[in-house]
Amino acid sequence: MTFAAIIVAAGSGTRIGAGPAKQWRLLAGRPVLQWSIEALDRAGAAMGVVVIPPGEEARARALLGDRPDWTLAVGGATRALSVQAGLKALMVPAETPVLVHDAARPLVDGRHVDALLKALETADAALPALAVADTLRRVEDGKTVTVPRDGLWRAQTPQAARRGRLEAAYARWSGPGEPTDDAAVVEADGGTVALTPGDPALMKLTYPEDFDMAELLAGRTMTTRIGQGFDAHRWGPGEAVWLCGVRIDHDQTLIGHSDADAGLHALTDALLGAIGEGDIGDHFPPTDPQWKGAASDLFLKHAAAMVTARGGRVLNVDVTLICERPKIKPHREAMRERLAALLGVSLAQVSVKATTTEGMGFTGRQEGLAAQAVALVELPA
Repeated sequence: MTFAAIIVAAGSGTRIGAGPAKQWRLLAGRPVLQWSIEALDRAGAAMGVVVIPPGEEARARALLGDRPDWTLAVGGATRALSVQAGLKALMVPAETPVLVHDAARPLVDGRHVDALLKALETADAALPALAVADTLRRVEDGKTVTVPRDGLWRAQTPQAARRGRLEAAYARWSGPGEPTDDAAVVEADGGTVALTPGDPALMKLTYPEDFDMAELLAGRTMTTRIGQGFDAHRWGPGEAVWLCGVRIDHDQTLIGHSDADAGLHALTDALLGAIGEGDIGDHFPPTDPQWKGAASDLFLKHAAAMVTARGGRVLNVDVTLICERPKIKPHREAMRERLAALLGVSLAQVSVKATTTEGMGFTGRQEGLAAQAVALVELPA
């Protein structure tokens, strides 16, 4: 049976943690959204619409590639509005079955599609569902109450309905609230809904730990890699110094081709070392005038992007600054926050420390400042 597909990928995914929205994150080396596009295309979608946030057209078109029967639509503030935007962009007859799928469920396959299309022969809408297996508890007035689980099901996607039926049901929806389930919209409009067998592989990526489970389901094994970096710069005349992305007022500055942020340089080398990609000088040669006075944020973001491009992620980083002055402790939390933002990780994954050499060596004589860093990353095996 011919069908069309709408992939809803317009959310921001704030619960997934720091970093890009989940539809753009990598799963087994491919963006999450790409999994659903390829799976539904393989399953025989005659036409597809990917509903995306504003401003993401270029990135989404790169994932569509040379699929002439797939197009893009800009989503709304809610899932229901995004689905309706997808329906509006879907140029197929009213009787065409439409599968509405959440991009956050990347492991859909042809078996799920076939079951839904079969169910749609005798129902107005269909969805895959898993019976609730766990005991359910509800809190009432500070006490927990057991909720019977008999007859309870966990709704998944894709959800199927004919385009005209679904479009009309959305147009007549009167609440309460915004619907989060397409089959529920058809049901509220008087339609019949069939359940097809759900699948644990259709799990929804909502929290950071969900990616770990999805990696296992996708069949990819991961390995951890450690990199270490070291950098040092000489003190010279100035009024401020940059360390770990934070500007600190000081009676000297560090001398270097870029902004001489030794903390960011050491951490950049640690990330590059973890993935076997040389050092900072290979990627940003000091002989190249375009990096004169450059903010070292650029270097660290470049290294982090290379980790992501390899299908990996940063697990944690640890930076130690070695100097007599300035005092690092008053600025340490700001440094951690800046590093977390640059790397797209949580604050708990970042450590910044400082030490002195008790007056010994070039740092002890206050001739310069040194930094060393360690990074732990996870990469496909």
